[in-house]
Amino acid sequence: MAKGFDCAAPLTKALAKKFREDGYEFVCRYLVPSGWKRLTKTEAAAISAAGLQIVSVYETTASRALGGRAAGLADGAIAAQTALAVGQPAGSRIYFAVDFDASASQMDTVIQYIKAAGEASSKFRTGVYGSAAVVEAAMAAKACTGFWQTYAWSRGRKAEGIHLYQYDNGPKGLGQPIHGVNVDINLSSGDAGWWNTLAAVPSTPTHSDGEVKEYMLNQEDAKKIIAFIQAAYMAAGSPESREEFHRLADEIRKASGQPVEEEK
Repeated sequence: MAKGFDCAAPLTKALAKKFREDGYEFVCRYLVPSGWKRLTKTEAAAISAAGLQIVSVYETTASRALGGRAAGLADGAIAAQTALAVGQPAGSRIYFAVDFDASASQMDTVIQYIKAAGEASSKFRTGVYGSAAVVEAAMAAKACTGFWQTYAWSRGRKAEGIHLYQYDNGPKGLGQPIHGVNVDINLSSGDAGWWNTLAAVPSTPTHSDGEVKEYMLNQEDAKKIIAFIQAAYMAAGSPESREEFHRLADEIRKASGQPVEEEK
């Protein structure tokens, strides 16, 4: 089990490093296009350099999911665009928040929202944040592949098969004050879909303080490499070979922060 936290306040590298030194392995941050709580490309790089993984959650208003399919399509598209802008690699996960006590009569609308958000952000895996009832309904409907449950509104139940569990929102539901930041505490049981911006390995040159330097493949160089792979793709004699060349090109795209492409 990995321990992490979520917070609305942006983190600096120094602050993220303090949490990492305390044993936290990931932080959940808001993937929204504007506003004070939004994750930026600069912050994502700082969090990654401090050694924390990032879990992306999209939330504008608590009850946004009641907008149903239309809201889901709009939010999914915005979330995907924002994710690429901050450096989140395709194939990682975006959670969409249902941040209220959804009733049984509202659940169908909520599920429509989650499904539509996934359709509109197809380069990413999608997940849902919500109560035990929301998570279980999303599981049953196969609305997404990631499940982040909060203990709030769950009435003492914990759903089976979740990837993240938010178990502590502080004494008044406003978070626990740690290092001057109000945070909610979470546990991950695996495959949370988190990500970071680093492509570094231990042998990479270090700064004077011993930290590993951040490295990402230059997009111009990546495009040149992809051009050679595409030439091999065109000359390939079997569907299997073409599929492998396409996969390799997408790996180069990921390493350079570019979106992956669907095979034609």
